[in-house]
Amino acid sequence: MTQYLAFDIGGTNLKYALLNNAGEIIEHDKVPTPTDNLADFLKAVYKIADQYQGQFEGIAFSAPGKVDTKANTVYFGGALPYLDGVNFQRLVGDKYHVPVGVENDGKAAALAELWLGELKGVNNGAAVVLGTGIGGGIILDGRIWRGSHFQAGELSFMQTEGDKSGFERFGCTYGSAVKMIESVNKLIGNSDLKDGYAAFDAINNGNDQALKILERECKEVATIIFNIQSVVDLDKFVIGGGISAQPKVVEAINKQYRLITNEVPFIAKMLTRPTIVRAKFMNEANIYGALYALLLKLNGEDE
Repeated sequence: MTQYLAFDIGGTNLKYALLNNAGEIIEHDKVPTPTDNLADFLKAVYKIADQYQGQFEGIAFSAPGKVDTKANTVYFGGALPYLDGVNFQRLVGDKYHVPVGVENDGKAAALAELWLGELKGVNNGAAVVLGTGIGGGIILDGRIWRGSHFQAGELSFMQTEGDKSGFERFGCTYGSAVKMIESVNKLIGNSDLKDGYAAFDAINNGNDQALKILERECKEVATIIFNIQSVVDLDKFVIGGGISAQPKVVEAINKQYRLITNEVPFIAKMLTRPTIVRAKFMNEANIYGALYALLLKLNGEDE
């Protein structure tokens, strides 16, 4: 089978894998993401690619920010501003004489589920990825929807708190899994604010205040899902991100969605409720999605 090298560019780690075109991972690992400048980032990518040189027929990237998939260029690199304006075909593909594909990280998560996960066979669906903010990708008529300016699916920018100001109005504030975990750890007196295990121990053991924090976050996520459903009428939403491995998260989102729709009986009757489930892929989703985006491009199916 043909093999490909795929990268998931995160704010903390640069994950990579050698996969075949069936989505089977042959090798995978990660290194810290260089955060200072483009030169250090490219040095890390080249070192990994050199390790597998001659074993891959293409290179796929999942990246933060707005991604022009036709030009293989990132605009606004999120937590990695040095990625702004980077053309991956020119800087990486041409060096190794292979085609390159670049996809936004939220859309890559949706493509992973469309290819091999919970959205396989689903004509209209979405992935909602819970992390520092809320990422996502929307599938319409069996294809990823990028929008007119490659910015469809930026769920963190949806306003959910209209009476607030600044960032407090947006889903990235109260729908943030990272901030939720920090809030629970502050509540229980844990100095390690990033300790997800301790936070969910408190939640799973029935700490009332911790449960309220979870419900607040999940209400924001459910509100975003409701708003999307009102506009594009999807069949299924999958909830991704490491936090979604906790059963209480998807349970709480479903509960909050029911509460939102049941507030107005007419709406409950009018809007068909979508299925909301946990995504199949967790931390490796973007690797699979980046590769699938490249395969679609090479097959001429991503037009």
